[in-house]
Amino acid sequence: MNVKVIAFDADDTLWVNEPYFRQTEERFCELLSSYASRHELERELLKIEIANLTLYGYGIKGFILSMIEAAMKITGDTLSIDVVKQIMELGKQMLNQPIELLDGVENVLQTLKGKYRLVVATKGDLLDQERKLKKSGLNHYFHHIEIMSEKDDANYTKLIKHLDIQPGELLMVGNSLKSDILPVLNVGGYAVHVPYHITWAHEQIEESIDNERFKSAESIKNILDFL
Repeated sequence: MNVKVIAFDADDTLWVNEPYFRQTEERFCELLSSYASRHELERELLKIEIANLTLYGYGIKGFILSMIEAAMKITGDTLSIDVVKQIMELGKQMLNQPIELLDGVENVLQTLKGKYRLVVATKGDLLDQERKLKKSGLNHYFHHIEIMSEKDDANYTKLIKHLDIQPGELLMVGNSLKSDILPVLNVGGYAVHVPYHITWAHEQIEESIDNERFKSAESIKNILDFL
């Protein structure tokens, strides 16, 4: 590899994220347990979340709006203001969660800084992701922060051009095969998949990856072995 830039996904690669969504979803289901089963509630919420991605994008704010919409549909538009307030409070609690770095993250960044240009390549709500990065204390490790509306081939190509490098000089590290790995391989970059124990259903794929520019690691610490 002739890697010059290493890009890191943020949520569930640098810090804990998805468990907070799962915990909030559980509380959402508890709020509406008298209207439908947990399976039905989860299925309806996921369907509405995915339908709303083109409108709200990724992140907590869109999740809050999708919970309210799902609750309205499930209750037949009889949702009380009290329940709406409770759902909004769940969202505010998510926004105020402390940042919990994943094991080995800071040591890896310390080791790589100065040897490579390090960047964050993530998606989601701009304000929320900037807030999390600031609270993480990791800002000083990164040369550039890229917050995308969608992590696809076009946006990775745009990032590569912005960094003024060739595709083969980029290594992407992330937990989502769909968002962090496949698009980067498609445009000619290298990618390391670091699985997280919880993955949002929308990010899951069934296909296996057979590509010489792809590696899988048990922990973010293992990427040092590949370099």
